[in-house]
Amino acid sequence: MNNKEKITEELKDFCENIEKWFQGNEKDQNALLKRILSGFSPDFKMINGDGNTATLSMFSEWLPTVFGKFPDRSVRIENIEINHSKHHGLATYTEIQMTEGVANTRKSSAVFLLTEERALWVHLVENWI
Repeated sequence: MNNKEKITEELKDFCENIEKWFQGNEKDQNALLKRILSGFSPDFKMINGDGNTATLSMFSEWLPTVFGKFPDRSVRIENIEINHSKHHGLATYTEIQMTEGVANTRKSSAVFLLTEERALWVHLVENWI
């Protein structure tokens, strides 16, 4: 798998898994949590659409509070653009979360650390649209 494919795969897997998490339909919650968190570097940080910064630890603590909280939420991304070097990648994309017919849309950019096996999230910046 080339570096662009690794980043694309990580984006796709994260959207599928976080949607399952929000909906709460996964029987093995612990296995799903491990799948979600395994895609992140220990140094991960993000700036959300409100301008607040969160670390991987904060994200990990927040996740259990929203398991199954949005049973009809869908998560999709579009307009993906990926650039990469040998060791890092940058993806920009639009994320749309739909809940009860209401769209929550953000323009995001994510930096990934590329390993032999996969792309790991290192930094994410979200801006509300």
